[in-house]
Amino acid sequence: MRNRRFFALVVGLLVLGLSSCSDFAKLQKSGTDDQKYKAALKYFEKKDWYRAGLLFEEIIPKLKGSSEQEISQFNYAYTQYNQGLYEPAAQLFKRFYETFARSESAPEAMYLYALSLYKATPGFNLDQSNTITAMSALQDFVNTNPDSEHVKDCTDLILNLRKKLERKAYERAKQYYKVSGFSIANYRSSVVAINNFQREFPDSEFNEELAYLKVDAEYNLAMNSIAEKQKERFQDAVAFYKAFQEKFPTSKYVKQAEKMFDGSKKELDRIAKEEKAREELKKQLQPNPNAPAKVTSAN
Repeated sequence: MRNRRFFALVVGLLVLGLSSCSDFAKLQKSGTDDQKYKAALKYFEKKDWYRAGLLFEEIIPKLKGSSEQEISQFNYAYTQYNQGLYEPAAQLFKRFYETFARSESAPEAMYLYALSLYKATPGFNLDQSNTITAMSALQDFVNTNPDSEHVKDCTDLILNLRKKLERKAYERAKQYYKVSGFSIANYRSSVVAINNFQREFPDSEFNEELAYLKVDAEYNLAMNSIAEKQKERFQDAVAFYKAFQEKFPTSKYVKQAEKMFDGSKKELDRIAKEEKAREELKKQLQPNPNAPAKVTSAN
């Protein structure tokens, strides 16, 4: 008995669904603009974003200049947003507040434009151009609407996006370091990437590790450099170590960094001795200006 009731319920729902689909198809095919507009509003109230969106998209071009156009365009953007179609939603919200700048809904559309961009941003491991665009849109909203209830939310979202950029920069610096052994150019790139990271994210939790890796990269860069460039690069390794040790004196990387510091000092001592030896040899080979001139006898 229970199975029969369940079967009947399923059949009833299917029939209802098919009937509903049939009614919607008839409305799309032969309904008037007014009927479609009113139906779109009802679907919107029921949160049937898909059907409401289809109807709003169809009738918006026919509502130009009417009060219904403003409502329809805002609602249409909202249906796309609620379906997770954030990129088209962002463009629709932007078009709305640019077209209806004096509308009461314009500030909300500007916020939803920025929020849509935020939700469309990719993971940290992908290109972050859209992340920068979203941050700019959120900041523009804050600057334009300083008293809005959304300001705190926007500020938090900007911080979240900045964290994403921070992670991207960290991973890029780490990647250069990981492949440094394959090319001396990668050692240089690693140091440059870490310098850029430290300048852009001075308070990052990753700076302790990266400060150590910079010592490591510069030391190995010096070790693999031609003789003419070793002195300067070992000096840089020593400077990087001192900066690291001063800022992170209790770091778990200190002992490892000390080995490279000691190695750099030994190499600098070696270079200094070689320079001194060359200078002494140079002096020995130079003629003595105080020595008497050699006299030759005439034949």
